[in-house]
Amino acid sequence: MDQEPKTVVIFRVWKGETQTVLALFPEIDFGNYHCDSYEHVGQHGGADYTGCIARTRPAKPAEYRLLKQELESIGYNLEVRRRYNRRNHDSTKTMGAV
Repeated sequence: MDQEPKTVVIFRVWKGETQTVLALFPEIDFGNYHCDSYEHVGQHGGADYTGCIARTRPAKPAEYRLLKQELESIGYNLEVRRRYNRRNHDSTKTMGAV
């Protein structure tokens, strides 16, 4: 049985008062040098990966559990990583510019 390809995701928490969880998809090109991202409120959008990493901290599994469940419920087959190295990236899945 074929399984859907895995989507690399990095969960981060915004620093500051809100401390909401952000999912970054570094292999999905959102256009204009942005990757795809997802949050409970606002859902999909483009994100400056480097800028988001600078303004967030790594999320703990207990912190991203609900967001991961939400993403899986809408069809994502996730490969959770703590960091992403562009040198290992061989192809970018294009979503298109918004």
